[in-house]
Amino acid sequence: METVPGVERFRIPGCRHAFCAGCVRQYIAARVEENLLAIGCPDPGCKDGVLHPEECRRVIPAPLFHRWGAALCDMALGELKFYCPFKDCSALLVDDDPGDGDGDAAAKVECPHCKRVFCAKCKVPWHEGVECAEFQRLGDDERGREDLLLRKVAQQSKWQRCPKCKIYVERVDGCTFIACRCGHCFCYLCGSTMARSNHYCAKCKR
Repeated sequence: METVPGVERFRIPGCRHAFCAGCVRQYIAARVEENLLAIGCPDPGCKDGVLHPEECRRVIPAPLFHRWGAALCDMALGELKFYCPFKDCSALLVDDDPGDGDGDAAAKVECPHCKRVFCAKCKVPWHEGVECAEFQRLGDDERGREDLLLRKVAQQSKWQRCPKCKIYVERVDGCTFIACRCGHCFCYLCGSTMARSNHYCAKCKR
């Protein structure tokens, strides 16, 4: 057994064990690498000793100290943490109001780092003109900025969307029967499926 001078020993907080500072450093590095962040005494039979980043700061390198501390914070925050949805920012943020909030107005927040506005409820850039519940029903290919702008124009122009192929159509005149180019027939007012041979909508009764 190698004898280590007292100045090179590191006493484990919470128990009577002391180890070589270099061994403690390697032990902590290995545990953090394995993402085992609650680090106890290196002695396998000891249940009392506990290591914390601040107490070990003098024996571990700065990168390991910061990595260990950040990982502990990350673990403690759990589901409260999220990242700015703008890819060129991606700052770590904390949801300090994990409830439903007070409607969509409460969901509109500004990233404190990049100063851009996003939806805290949907965790995406702000979807102007589209309520959160409606946005969350959209497919991934319908959530782009251009898609949302088109959706807003469609709502203002009172265009209808084919229930099958999702393309927008506009009725110029005539009855409510619409035969989409994909072959699907539906009511322009409510979107209900209609038979090509019958232009009467049972739901709208017209």
